[in-house]
This record gives sequence, C-alpha cells and structure tokens, in this order.
Amino acid sequence: MATRERPLSPHLQVYRWQITMTMSILHRVSGVGLTIGAFGLAWWLLAMAQGGETAGRAMHIVGSPVGLFLLFGFSLALVYHLLNGIRHLMWDAGRGYDIPEVYKSGYTVAALTVVFTALIWVLALGVV
Repeated sequence: MATRERPLSPHLQVYRWQITMTMSILHRVSGVGLTIGAFGLAWWLLAMAQGGETAGRAMHIVGSPVGLFLLFGFSLALVYHLLNGIRHLMWDAGRGYDIPEVYKSGYTVAALTVVFTALIWVLALGVV
C-alpha cells in the first residue's frame, strides 16, 4: 500500500513572531515566576519572624547581588502580570479586541512595566 502525502499542520516556522505571542508566553512565565517567588517570600517572612541570626542571614542573602537580581525579577514579573491581567480584564469586558488595539495595549503594557518597575526600584533605593 502506497503512503499518501498528507498536509502537515502549521508549525512555528510558518508563523511570523508577533507581540501577541510574546505577551502570552511572558504572562505564563511571569505567573510561574511569581509562584516560585511566593515561596521565597514565605521563606523570608519566616526568617524575619524567627529573628536573630536567621533574620540576619536572610537579609544577607536578599541583599547579595544574586538576591537583588532575583528580587528585581520578582518585582518585574509582579508588575507585568498585574498590568497584563488588567489588559485581560478589559478583554473580558469586551473591549480592545480590534487588532490595532491589541497591539497598542501590548506595547503599552510592555512600556508601563519597565516604567513602573524602574519607579518602584528608584523609590525603594531612595535615589530620589
């Protein structure tokens, strides 16, 4: 029996990369990052509640370059997930479904994520 050529389903090689794909992937990744970060936050809170040397060790870890990097990533994920969640709520309300509006809201979320995260860190570090 001869095998027949069957059409293949479209794959990523067929699609052009779009901001909608990026925003969707980042929303999922930020959700996973926030879940992992919540465990880190719980660890830090428990260490602070225990006090003494345990709290000092936790503050040393969080204040290290790696700790600050992870804390920055957590704050970035938190701001992005919040803003993109608001974008999804607008869609649930039936607004912003036109393609130009979807792109505009995507770029707006990306820009505001950078601005708000930078503002949080500037205020937290007391630069201003």
